[in-house]
Amino acid sequence: MPSAPVLGTTRRRAAAALVTAALLLPLAACGGSDDSGEDSGAKAGASAGGDAPAAKLTVLAAASLTDVFKTAAAAYEKEHPGTELAFSFAGSQELAAQVKQGAPADALVTADTKTMDGLKADTGTPKVIAKNRLVIATGEGNPRQIESLKDLADTKLKVVLAASEVPVGRYSAQVLDAQDIKVKPVSEEPSVRAVLSKVELGEADAGIVYKTDAATATDKVDAIEIPDAQNAIADYPAATLKTSKNSEAAAAFVAWLSGAEAQKILRAAGFQQP
Repeated sequence: MPSAPVLGTTRRRAAAALVTAALLLPLAACGGSDDSGEDSGAKAGASAGGDAPAAKLTVLAAASLTDVFKTAAAAYEKEHPGTELAFSFAGSQELAAQVKQGAPADALVTADTKTMDGLKADTGTPKVIAKNRLVIATGEGNPRQIESLKDLADTKLKVVLAASEVPVGRYSAQVLDAQDIKVKPVSEEPSVRAVLSKVELGEADAGIVYKTDAATATDKVDAIEIPDAQNAIADYPAATLKTSKNSEAAAAFVAWLSGAEAQKILRAAGFQQP
């Protein structure tokens, strides 16, 4: 009966094959489910995060950006769910001191390139995101009838300027020196907003500020235009900080500042195209 052993062996092999197949099927099914889950999760994460990872970013920004950056933050956070922006506003020279002292922050925006250039060891490559120009701020209705820069030389006027180490203070000195106008300020302030505040409160008859700052207080001050030939243009460079713990998210925000949405917001606030 030589065929019997062959038949038995064949049957045993067939049975083993069936058992092996039965064991492999659930494993294959589980493997397919895991791959699908990973793809879905990755897609969902990418969709929710947009083009930047979620993070809480601290941005050091020039005082003259106070109002416009609050508007920009709302737009950015809406476009990038999970990202929070916190700002520290001050004169650019104060911001530079904070960076050099190692203040925890992710990005920096100054009101001049000189300050930013002095921080090359601490920042990424800066890019100018906006420009600004100077105006003379007076009390509402311009009660002292100030018409031009040369009027600021009147010793009967209380004129306030920003300190020389402040960008707007340097720009002010630049335009006054170019016209050979001597002004003795009653005070020298640490930021453009401090200059504006003095005029708003009636503590000064006039001060030199950025056009965009005067535009935030039209109910309290008048802005006297300075002709282009006598004016100075302020550049606003933005850069990431090398000490940032959220470098990718910081880079995304800095890049966004040059994009269409941010530029629209800056233009609406009176800033000029870079």
